[in-house]
Amino acid sequence: MSIPLTRLEGIIDGSGAAPRAEALLPTGVRHRQLRVRTLLLGMMLALADDRPAHLTRVHAALTALPAEDQARLGVTENWRGGPHPLTYRQTERTFNLLADALAKDHPGGAPSDHLAGVCDDLLEASIPGPRKDASTALAVDWTDVETFSRPPPRGTKECADPEASWGHRNSNLPGPKGELFFGYYHSAATMVREETGPPVPELARRMTLTTCHLDPARALVPVLTRMPAAGIPLGDVLADSGYAHRDATAWAIPLRAAGAQLIQDLHPSDRGPQGTHAGAIIANGNLHCPATPRTLLELQPLPRGATPDEITAHDTRAGELARHKLGRTSADDTDGYHRIMCPAVMSKIRCPLRPPSMTLSRDRPEILTPPGHPPACCTQQTITVPPQVAAKTRQKHDYPSPAHRRSYARRTASERTFSTIKDPATNSIARGWCRLMGLTPLYLWLACALTVRNQRILDAFETRQAAAARRAAAGLPPKTRRRRRQTLAMLAATPP
Repeated sequence: MSIPLTRLEGIIDGSGAAPRAEALLPTGVRHRQLRVRTLLLGMMLALADDRPAHLTRVHAALTALPAEDQARLGVTENWRGGPHPLTYRQTERTFNLLADALAKDHPGGAPSDHLAGVCDDLLEASIPGPRKDASTALAVDWTDVETFSRPPPRGTKECADPEASWGHRNSNLPGPKGELFFGYYHSAATMVREETGPPVPELARRMTLTTCHLDPARALVPVLTRMPAAGIPLGDVLADSGYAHRDATAWAIPLRAAGAQLIQDLHPSDRGPQGTHAGAIIANGNLHCPATPRTLLELQPLPRGATPDEITAHDTRAGELARHKLGRTSADDTDGYHRIMCPAVMSKIRCPLRPPSMTLSRDRPEILTPPGHPPACCTQQTITVPPQVAAKTRQKHDYPSPAHRRSYARRTASERTFSTIKDPATNSIARGWCRLMGLTPLYLWLACALTVRNQRILDAFETRQAAAARRAAAGLPPKTRRRRRQTLAMLAATPP
């Protein structure tokens, strides 16, 4: 699907990235015909036409423009001998100058501040103004990006791409579920709808690229924490257990300090009881009554393909676990401390240690064997919780409650982001998609690919919204997604 030239020019001009990058390029006596603005435009035009990330494709896209656009963009210039068309060597020279200016003096596998700033501005400019405030929720994930270079021979480190390294990726193909690859980790943060808000286009708002010997979760934290400084508030941040399992100082604490609310899956080793605080049991990011049944504390998330009866039983147990949770009585102060109260005092359970709670109706759980030596959480009215308690596992909703399950389901938007740029029908970022070596060239191309991808997602979203409005105006029910997969049970139930 082609994207109008004026829209791509508006994105580049709105980002302000071209003049800032142009100012970093060296100036000399020799005239440079191709400017950074036109180079970025050619890269996006090449990707919009489903072409690979090759400089020859950039040159072909620019020279295929109408004559008046070529003259306006500097693709053709009047020299002493007459009109001079842009050559491939000029395209290559401008790109190499740009990559050198945005790269670090001593590459370490992470992008420079100039490179990250330019690409952040491009992605932010690809989101139309009315859509910028549609949601503050982000779904994050990372994927693999192979370099075109062959790996170094065994026992050596020399290859054509010295910044690339060995990484691990999961595979859904038959055979082993994991394999090694040589390249980089590509992380992206995708806009998703608010929990009770209307649908929004799933646009990639931020990205980063690092070599595989760096932690992709730690590399994404500064990208997200820069957003509030740019006037973009952080809301829900949805992540899988690969992020939640990181040390709290590497992921959870910096994001909370930036204003984010975490909604994440917990690693199996982080689930269940994880110690105590003032006698209260720490489990799944919350503090529970010391007499909470062990089976409730070890409640696991629903497996894939659970039956309705299993869902009902699971949600009932999650509700019982919530009754044993100590409830907040204050928000976090400036130092991250807050206070919580016994569930019996909050009239959620019946406990002999709290005589007024025994007058509650018997539909509430009752503590039959209270602790013989009651701890502080059973004797005090409230207890103070410091920020380091459950710092890694604390999140917006109780885990694994129905509210958490519904909210966490939005995280699949991050997987759809990567599936669109790995689709062989469009811009598949498989090995050979970009034959330039190094982190900086690949970073620039991926930023342009996500910018183009955002325009496709916007157009598809507007088309669906218009179609839904027409159906609603005609009194027709909303269009539902057709089930594509037929199970064995469905085939057996179908009469011959």
